[in-house]
Amino acid sequence: MNQNSFHDVRASYLRRRWFLKDCGLGLGAIAAGAMLSQDSAAATWREGESANPLAPRQPHFPGKAKRVIYMFHAGAPSHLDLFDNKPELTKRDGQLPPAELLKGYRAAFINPNSALLGPKFKYEKRGECGMELSEVLPHTAKLADDICLIRSMQTDAVNHAPAQIMMNTGSQQFGRPSFGSWTLYGLGSESADLPGFVVLMSAKGTSGGASNYGSGFLPTMYGGIPFRSKGDPVLYLSNPAGIDDESQRASLDSLNRLNELAYKAAGDPEIAARIQSYEMAYRLQTSAPELMNLGSESKETLERYGIKDPNEANYARNCLLARRLIERGVRFVQLFHEAWDQHGNLTAGVRRNALDTDQASAALVADLKERGLLQDTIVVWGGEFGRTPMVQGGNDGRDHHNRCFSVWLAGGGIKSGHVHGLTDELGFNVSENPVHVHDLNATLLHLLGFDHTRLTYRFQGRDYRLTDVHGNLVQGILS
Repeated sequence: MNQNSFHDVRASYLRRRWFLKDCGLGLGAIAAGAMLSQDSAAATWREGESANPLAPRQPHFPGKAKRVIYMFHAGAPSHLDLFDNKPELTKRDGQLPPAELLKGYRAAFINPNSALLGPKFKYEKRGECGMELSEVLPHTAKLADDICLIRSMQTDAVNHAPAQIMMNTGSQQFGRPSFGSWTLYGLGSESADLPGFVVLMSAKGTSGGASNYGSGFLPTMYGGIPFRSKGDPVLYLSNPAGIDDESQRASLDSLNRLNELAYKAAGDPEIAARIQSYEMAYRLQTSAPELMNLGSESKETLERYGIKDPNEANYARNCLLARRLIERGVRFVQLFHEAWDQHGNLTAGVRRNALDTDQASAALVADLKERGLLQDTIVVWGGEFGRTPMVQGGNDGRDHHNRCFSVWLAGGGIKSGHVHGLTDELGFNVSENPVHVHDLNATLLHLLGFDHTRLTYRFQGRDYRLTDVHGNLVQGILS
């Protein structure tokens, strides 16, 4: 043995991992095993189960819903111009807001003592429930008796990325698991050939980026998988030149055997995630192209969603893909469409965005209902916060506003034809039945069959949950 070889061998016996594993009668391995047994996730990776850690699991109690479609309209849609009619704000258009209203208030950009700006569009009562909705939402208006409109949402953040991350993960900080990841962690997936959590993007995507749909400290298998609109739905999905299906399968089987040995030795959940991701990628080569091809959809269906070209990447196409995904057993589908940040040119911007999204959003709900899927699917439409009653950008813009905003919901366990919560006469503060982001997330988990205080994951010495140490059920929106 030469001197270099001797040093290489000696160094291998001085590594910390070798010491912890093989010294002290395996004390390190025993400690690691004990920690894993205490971890809330470890039970799902017992020997013999690692082949499919995403298998469907039972919730804490029977839920009224078993899947979610979340239409996230990033950029903050103006509740005052879409969902929350304020005649008093119209009367006071151009006046200064009351001084007492602004005590302790912090806007993102404008001087809070800016003039008030009345709603830019007319409102009309729609459906038997008499829900008031803006004239720019004619298709959503037809669903008035099928949706629940929450007008009293609140959040802590005042800028886009932190507010988006909070809406989706329950925290303004990076690194927490998203709502979709918690759902997949709790329920598993019913799809053998597609990811359990799929992300579809249009417009600019999101300011918060992958943190909005990532798995955080949960194993990576629970993160959202973005599907591209052009080319391979997932990068590098197609085999390279010279690699056929048989050789790829053989290579993957060999790799999986090595990973299984590593998993048995280390018990690391990330190894199970790696095995699952390789197998999923293999199956995706067939399932994903079939999913993305809308050739099997009827002309009437395409027209209903407002799809003129089935191959054109846009929000309408993503809505139809969302329905196709849940039909194939996908647990959580999230659409991101960031186009609602109207600091100026509000009138034209809101009208354009509504034209791009209203028809397809409504078509998705109606389509699910006709197919018998809405009764156990939660549909969510909303952004990260609302817009100020005060003007920005001359006379046609609104700043960020976190004290109140609106979202609507439909589907399994949601009270239909119902308006929950009230804001004051200027749409500035919540005056009745406030709903914090944590409250909404707690309620959505309840509909899926989970006690939000018990759906936890141990990380860095403590149990974490989607709602952190907050959250109360919003009983008023439950059917």
